[in-house]
Amino acid sequence: MRAPKSWISEYVDIPASTTDSQIADALVRVGFEVEEVIVQGADLTGPLVVGKVLAIEELKEHKKPIRYVELDCGEGQSRFVICGAQNFAVGDLIVASLPGAVLPGGFAISARETYGKTSNGMICSAKELGLGDDHSGIIVLPVASAKPGDDAIELLQINDTIFDVAVNPDRGYALSIRGIAREVAAALGLNFKDPAAIEIDFKESGTPVTAKISDGAQVMYLRTLQGFNPNAVSPIWMRRRIEKCGMRSISLAVDVTNYVMMELGQPLHAFDADKIEGGLEIRRAGDSKKLKTLDGIERNLNSDDLVVADAKSVLALAGTMGGEESEITDATTRIAVEAVRFDAISIAKNSRRHKLSSEAS
Repeated sequence: MRAPKSWISEYVDIPASTTDSQIADALVRVGFEVEEVIVQGADLTGPLVVGKVLAIEELKEHKKPIRYVELDCGEGQSRFVICGAQNFAVGDLIVASLPGAVLPGGFAISARETYGKTSNGMICSAKELGLGDDHSGIIVLPVASAKPGDDAIELLQINDTIFDVAVNPDRGYALSIRGIAREVAAALGLNFKDPAAIEIDFKESGTPVTAKISDGAQVMYLRTLQGFNPNAVSPIWMRRRIEKCGMRSISLAVDVTNYVMMELGQPLHAFDADKIEGGLEIRRAGDSKKLKTLDGIERNLNSDDLVVADAKSVLALAGTMGGEESEITDATTRIAVEAVRFDAISIAKNSRRHKLSSEAS
């Protein structure tokens, strides 16, 4: 379980004088093994800023794609850089390291002559900033999430400490920020603010998807949401928290379910409500033969598999992974969000039978 200190601190008032080592030692005292303490941002110095792409010149005389990019970095005049990435366009917001910056690995940024042009900085990928392994393209920020010249170190919450904690099966509550924060508070004698201790007010309208338990679960909550904007993107703070916990940001609907799971320890699954016939039922697979899961694999179902199904077909391998048939797409406007207390043994059997391990299972 990867727990960022910045997220823990939202629920525990950790004194500024408390060191990372003291927090790790506190977790060890209450029975956890801290496998690693990851300090992010310690080997990165600015200036690292938000830039807006004003123009792109394709340099076609070279063997590989090269672009000469004009940026607005909030300086009052344009800055030009060389970049090989192809995943951005004019108008996009990017992250630029300017001359004087030092990136992880001691890579110093300076103005330099390359490909017959002067490159006055560098447009950065997540890997180059030590934020992950993705080097397939540069970081493209959500529209209107920042303005040129903003401090990208602060925006991306780069400076943080992540505690990688080994959690035994009998302490599953600690597979959440809530659980880890509660243990830190108890071990250090600090106040704990429970993120689950909230009341939510909502208005009921429309036709909800109905829920039914036939086997393998004790409690099932199902909430139908309408008016969802499929073009909405996850806010940067949410994406960064998910990434710090070792997961990948996918889309707003999926990110919200993963965020709640990491925060509270309760797995959620979101279905496209318009693709559900009848209601949702938790049952055994029985005579159902196949399910194509979200990883693109068509799986042969065992009659004893615990599944989530509608009136027509199986839609998910319960507590393990959803199916492609009801996944959220860029056309989804109605969502059914499921939270279930599944039978743990059934979920373990699902996972073993299909050799499918997920954060939820």
